[in-house]
Order: sequence, then C-alpha cells, then structure tokens
Amino acid sequence: MFDPDKLTGLTETYREGLLHDSLPFWLQHGVDREFGGVISSLDRDGSIVDTDKCVWVQGRFAWLLGELYNHPLCQDHPDRQQWLEVAQSILDFVQSYAFDPADGRMWFHLTRDGKPIRKRRYAFSESFAAIAFGELALATQKQEYADLAKSCFERFVSHSLDPQGVTPKFTQTRPSQGIGFPMITINTAAQLRDSIGLENASQWIDRSINTIQDNFIKPDIRCVMETVGSDGGLLNHFDGRTLNPGHAIEGAWFIMAEGKLRSDSSLIQTGLQMLDWMWERGWDKKHGGLLYFVGVDDRPVQEYWHDMKFWWPHNEAIIATLLAATITGDDKYVQWHQQVHDWSYQHFADPDHGEWYGYLHCDGSVSSPLKGNLWKGPFHLPRMQLICWEILSTEF
Repeated sequence: MFDPDKLTGLTETYREGLLHDSLPFWLQHGVDREFGGVISSLDRDGSIVDTDKCVWVQGRFAWLLGELYNHPLCQDHPDRQQWLEVAQSILDFVQSYAFDPADGRMWFHLTRDGKPIRKRRYAFSESFAAIAFGELALATQKQEYADLAKSCFERFVSHSLDPQGVTPKFTQTRPSQGIGFPMITINTAAQLRDSIGLENASQWIDRSINTIQDNFIKPDIRCVMETVGSDGGLLNHFDGRTLNPGHAIEGAWFIMAEGKLRSDSSLIQTGLQMLDWMWERGWDKKHGGLLYFVGVDDRPVQEYWHDMKFWWPHNEAIIATLLAATITGDDKYVQWHQQVHDWSYQHFADPDHGEWYGYLHCDGSVSSPLKGNLWKGPFHLPRMQLICWEILSTEF
C-alpha cells in the first residue's frame, strides 16, 4: 500500500539541504567577488583548487538563483534579493566574456578574468545560458534578457542540428546520434516556456520526445540507449553498447514531468518505462548506488570509470523516483526513492563541510574530496533539492 508518510518526512531534508547547505556553500565559496562569475573548482572545505571557470557552471548557477528568486516557495526568503543580485553579476560576466565575437558561439572554458581557453563542438553552453537569461527576464522584466534567452536557445538547437565552423569529432564512416541533445532540448524548452513564454517550446519538446521514442527507447530489449546509429539502429561497438543509466533516468523524469503537466498518460508511461528499465540495469546490486556505465549486452564497456558512482545520476534518480511515486501511488517507487535517497545521503553528503562529494569508488568510498570542478558545480544537487521540495509541497 502507498504510504505518503514515507515521503512527507523528507520535505524538510530537501528544503533545509537546499537553503542551509548546498546554496550557502556555493554563495560563500564559489562567487567571485573580484572578477565576477562563479569559481567551481573547490576542495572539500570550499577552498579554491583552480580559478578557471566553466561557462556551463555560470549559466547553471545563474539559472538556479533566478529560479529560486521567482519560485513561489521562496517569496518570503530574506536572501531573495541577494540571489537576484548574484545571478545578475554572473550574467554580466557571461555577457562580457562567454561569447566569441568571431562566430557568436559561446566558450566552454575561461580564465578567472574571462580570457577564452577552449570551445567545445557542441552547444550546451548556450542551452544553460538560455535558461539563465530566461529566469532573469522573468525576475527583472528586462527585454534584453528575454532576447538573449531566445537567441541562445536558437543557437543551441541550430548548432546541434547543423554544426558550423567545427571539425567533426568522428568521420561519416559510422554516423551516430546521442540522446543528450533531444533530452536537454526538452528541459531547456520547458524552462523557457515557463520563463519567457517561448512560442515554439511545445513543438521542440514534442520533436525531442518523438526522437527519443523512435530512436533510443528499445522495448524489445527493455533499454534506453545512449548512442545509436543515424537511423536509430544499434551499433555493435563500444560506443554503441555503452549505456548511461543516470542520463536515461534524467530523461525519464523530464518526460514524466511533461506528461504530468499535460495530463498525458502516454508520456507518463514512457517516462516510467525508461525509469524501470534503466534502474534495473544501473542499480549496483552488490554495493548499492547507480553504476556510471553498463553494457547493453553485459559485455565489458571500455571506460575505466564505468563502476564509479557519480553524484549527478543519483540526484536525477532521486527526482525520478519521487515523481514516479507521487504520480502513480505505486509503493515500488516509494521504496526505490528511499533506497537511492538513503544510499546517496550516506555516501555523497559531507556532514563536516557541507555539500556533496562528486565521485565515489564502486563500494561507495570517496574517490576525490573535490566539491566541484569544471563539470560539477551548483546545479544537479540544488536542483534536486528544489524539485523534490516542490513535489512534496505540492502533492501533500
């Protein structure tokens, strides 16, 4: 029997974890008061390990702060104005340094004072900047931010579909496609629909869900692929056989959330299937936690970190299982939520210095004391805490 009391007791954990742990950690240690933006390469105690800046992190943290400022649950928080001011300062840094005037695309990696180091072939910097500008447009009612949100989104999708000015990573000998672009498009368009009323958001969401359903979801083998051929076919090589359960589970809750918003049971069922199949493949039955990579056919995968436990898949699984539990009332998802919640808080959370470790060994022991780097920053953990707080506050 579904027992909501098993879930409601976690409301305070998520709310307090966000407002009194992860958010203060990054506001205190990560915000660069001298040059602007946020420094994400932090040691266990928040001390700076490296001053270089990731553009992804700038957009993601500015989005989080803008989202918190705009969120109904936070309207009476005494630090609300500070969140807005920090978000604006981060986007000032982004506007000054993160765009390459030569082609209009965004950099990925900058020095502390904004000098460019590298640009990546893909355009996820633009997707994260888009949602940040969108939240600040809503918060400030500045048309400049809304225009930047829309232009960053348009650059993200256009470059992802037809990359210009970059050398392809692979030849056309074995053309392939990854789930990352359609998955991130769902969430980016949904965010911009809420913040700036993006007119074609639903079309992009529908297109992306259809791509995932047609090419990446494989009912015959109960699996969600990470990489497939250009026609959606399986690739019997290392890249094609490698699954990322956490990534697919993140996509599962994106689709479930859209189904819930639309009262569309078919989309909800698609998300639930993705969660079910990838939980079964990804949960480590020996040590607990989600494995980072697994093989589609149980043959070994190539990546040597395949059996490590990374922070973000667990954040996404916590969201997905809670959303599934509240939508369906199925006690299975309540148990899964408690399972991944308990394992994650036991192993990733740092009771002495706050926030979460990012990288664990297979058995759950800490691999690195880093709290952040160019990839880990104030996004997956605080987003999880906010969304779970919101789900529990809305449903119960």
